[in-house]
Amino acid sequence: MKKYIGIDIGGTKCAVVLGDGEGNILEKVKFPTTTVAETLEQILTEAENIRTEEAVSVGISCGGPLDPKLGIIQSPPNLPGWDNIKIVDRIRERLNLPAVLCNDANACALAEWTFGAGRGCENMIFLTFGTGLGAGIILDGRLYNGTNGNAGEVGHMRLERFGPVGYGKQGSFEGFCSGGGIAQSAKTAATELLQQGKSTGYCKSFAELDTVTAKSVAEAAYAGDETAKQVYARCGEMLGRGLSLLVDILNPERIVIGSIFQRSADLLIPAMERVMAEECLAPSLDAVQVVPAGLGENLGDLAALSLAISIDRQGE
Repeated sequence: MKKYIGIDIGGTKCAVVLGDGEGNILEKVKFPTTTVAETLEQILTEAENIRTEEAVSVGISCGGPLDPKLGIIQSPPNLPGWDNIKIVDRIRERLNLPAVLCNDANACALAEWTFGAGRGCENMIFLTFGTGLGAGIILDGRLYNGTNGNAGEVGHMRLERFGPVGYGKQGSFEGFCSGGGIAQSAKTAATELLQQGKSTGYCKSFAELDTVTAKSVAEAAYAGDETAKQVYARCGEMLGRGLSLLVDILNPERIVIGSIFQRSADLLIPAMERVMAEECLAPSLDAVQVVPAGLGENLGDLAALSLAISIDRQGE
């Protein structure tokens, strides 16, 4: 039986996995991301160690920017010092196996399409909705990368002239719909109340402002705090606005959303659905489902593995 190697490169940790074509993880090694030279060498060493005779290809998932055609990592903000790293060439030279590099959001889209909540779809969009907001797009049964690998950067779209900052842009989709964006909105709401001598369930003093996170706001919302509920409702509205653009332009049959949406969908969906009903073309809205991601904690591992599987299947 064929085996595949997946490499997931993150800002704080990396993983190398061995799996099969059914998405079963057979072996996994995790290690912290340190210096560029040390981390690269550990990636190569662990890939060599985990390799079996049945291994046929390697998939590498990493945050952008990167050049998937040339297999080069190009200075991602969460990987300082990773400047023009020819990771695919290094893997091919060391393992003598075909390898492919892909943006992590695109790789996650491929994983959810192959093994998760997007299985069986011809047209699907995956949204990360975690620390940031990125998308991976499946069109007509194929991953769409765009001209130079930058397709799916939906977080950069500006939805309002003013608002939380995300992706270097005030009022962007990522500004409103990400962990950092939710925290920004919650801090603004809390500051306004604190200046009136009031407080919220997630922030009772100015000293606590720096401790506010999307998670703490969600916990307060589930405990009944009205300000926290309003913060998430506003996020839901902007999520609906962003999704409406994607629905009208790409006409997907399913939109799969990870991370915060998986954990807090019920805080977001009412406002999201209301806005989508107002904004979307009715036939396109009728055709689409918006669902939480299905792969949970295994998503990063299966993202890299799915890339390896995809290049093997392309050669069949």
